[in-house]
Amino acid sequence: MLRLTRLRDWALLLVSNLIWASQFVMVKVVQRQMGPVFATFFPMTLATLLLVPIVRHARQRAGDDSSRLPTRDILEFILIGVFGQVVAQLFITWGVRWANASNAALLMLALPVSTAVMAYFFLGERMTRVRWISFALAIAGVIECSGIDWKDLNFPTGGRFFLGNLMIFLSVNGSAFYNAYSKKLLGRYSPLLVLLYSYYAVFAFMLPIVLYTEPQGFQNLPLYSPTVWLGIAVLALFQYFLSMVIFLHVLTRLDATQAGLSNYLIPFFGVVIAAIVLHERLTGFMVAGGVLVLTSTLLITVYEERRARAEAKAPAGSAL
Repeated sequence: MLRLTRLRDWALLLVSNLIWASQFVMVKVVQRQMGPVFATFFPMTLATLLLVPIVRHARQRAGDDSSRLPTRDILEFILIGVFGQVVAQLFITWGVRWANASNAALLMLALPVSTAVMAYFFLGERMTRVRWISFALAIAGVIECSGIDWKDLNFPTGGRFFLGNLMIFLSVNGSAFYNAYSKKLLGRYSPLLVLLYSYYAVFAFMLPIVLYTEPQGFQNLPLYSPTVWLGIAVLALFQYFLSMVIFLHVLTRLDATQAGLSNYLIPFFGVVIAAIVLHERLTGFMVAGGVLVLTSTLLITVYEERRARAEAKAPAGSAL
């Protein structure tokens, strides 16, 4: 039964990362007719509106009528909302606007490593030899499958290109912070509540920024093309709503580091989506790299689980 649950968690992580991989294409689509701040704020606001009735219904079914949050919890929701969600979503939207796909794919490799570091500082999770081996295998697999043009891959010391790379790197660390720190709140609140309260913080923080920097975003709503509206819908329904609910649900059972390692799948899935949407050719090397990434993720989720069960049984056996 435990093995079936772990397999289901792994499948759910695959779905989440597949959705997240579509973000690179979707944010480029919606930014054809809006700025990066509004392109982040508006879909996240729609996702928040989707969450409100669902959370209310779930709380009614559970008989939870508490409405007042402790001050400490409010501050922690603000932390993961601003330094997690805002940094992660706004900066990736802004960064992809300026940086090329090769650099974005390479910088995404830092996400599981950043998650492990954040989990070490905020959750006290340990770094094991197996996790470092998995990091190495995953990096090799992503580099293999991403089709990175090393001649074009450069990090100049100035200009828009460098700024785009910096924003993507900050976004990666924002995601890592949210993944690790939200696990503390998941011990006291459901995944739906954690997501909704963090989105409240995002809305309160970003609304004045949007009104000051990009007020034309609201004025141009009737002028957006069907393609842009489709991109907004995908971002709101799948990127900021469904994938986050799935990931936080799995995070209640896995270490933040284990769940974060699955993020190595994002660059691979991004290549697949680019091949479908942009008609780029999917090579055998990319497929082989994807298999390697899947293997590394399976290693960290399945192997560590078996080892943990073996260690748990060892003291009982030695006492007999």
